[in-house]
Amino acid sequence: MKLVVDSNVLFTFFWKDSVFRNLLDTPVQLFSPEYALEEINRYSSEIMKKTSVSKDRFKKLKQELALKVEFISLEEYSPSFPEALKIASKFSKHEYKEFVKDIDFFALALMLGYPIWSNDKLFKKQPKVLVFNTKEIIELLDNK
Repeated sequence: MKLVVDSNVLFTFFWKDSVFRNLLDTPVQLFSPEYALEEINRYSSEIMKKTSVSKDRFKKLKQELALKVEFISLEEYSPSFPEALKIASKFSKHEYKEFVKDIDFFALALMLGYPIWSNDKLFKKQPKVLVFNTKEIIELLDNK
């Protein structure tokens, strides 16, 4: 199974008994925009605080994450932004603003043709890209 993974799911990699980390032992290939790494760095203090992970452990886990997830440069998926914005235009003004905050994930999913793994309910409101939440991912992988 190949999936585009959003930042919030990536953040869970740092949790002690992370469902995300446990799923990495299954036949799954994960992709995310490089932008997600920037978000991990931006929220590193908060992640370390919430997970009680030391700075050294955080660095090691981040390196491990980079080996498990293929991070794709903006250059590669930027041609998909017009289509992603077209999808966003179907939402209300408020939803549009929220959707556009995570548009990198949609643009990447559109380019690759893979579903998105996200727990964001707004993502499911669009018809173009299949979106699975964590519970659905667990069920899918349990059935394989």
